[in-house]
Amino acid sequence: MVNLPVIMSTQVEEQTLTLEEILAGLKELHRLILWNDDVNSFDHVIYCMMKYLDYTESQGEKIAWKVHNEGKCAVLEGSFTEMEIYRKILQQEGLTVSVD
Repeated sequence: MVNLPVIMSTQVEEQTLTLEEILAGLKELHRLILWNDDVNSFDHVIYCMMKYLDYTESQGEKIAWKVHNEGKCAVLEGSFTEMEIYRKILQQEGLTVSVD
């Protein structure tokens, strides 16, 4: 069971999925990928990893360095729906993320 963060002021928006997206959702595991950018600080990335993904400060720092050095890092695995939820949350924090 995964604990999802509670967001009090979130707006719900309707989304239409293509057939390709629906079929992709049937795949068992998807990965949430965090991408390097020139906008977010290490501290902000670490903060988001701790707040939303339950990582320790040390784990968040390792993720931030991996993203910085390699350009991207898989930060979470799970169902397509779960990864989409986290993608939207982290995007609202200004991070560049995608679901693979």
